[in-house]
Amino acid sequence: MRTIATPLALLLLAGCYNDSATYYADSTQEHRLTVRRQQDYFWSEDGRFTLMAARMPDCQRTIPLGELPLEDTNLELFSEGNNRWSLRSGKQVWHVDTQNCALLGVEGDATGQKLGDFKAEIDQFRFTEAPEAQ
Repeated sequence: MRTIATPLALLLLAGCYNDSATYYADSTQEHRLTVRRQQDYFWSEDGRFTLMAARMPDCQRTIPLGELPLEDTNLELFSEGNNRWSLRSGKQVWHVDTQNCALLGVEGDATGQKLGDFKAEIDQFRFTEAPEAQ
């Protein structure tokens, strides 16, 4: 029975997404915002998205963003200045502060300068810098 269970478990896990994309806020790479997507079951069309905010050594926090489509999801990143950020997916917005390591809220509009997009596609998840931010 064990010889059948192991390949079956591997088959169930095959094709599951578990990847991330990172925006580096400074050249030291100690201040960064990373979005991670995870698919629990291969038949799921939605996955768990999580923001990992870090400004080392003072801030390191995981913020659940909820369930979003695994493919064709776009999360826009905005800088509000003073280590404050907005992340927007459709009508959902998350406001994050890496100075105080806090989720400020999930209401209102995304504000500030657009820095780029976290793009979830079939074969990859990446951060693409906005042309005006380069």
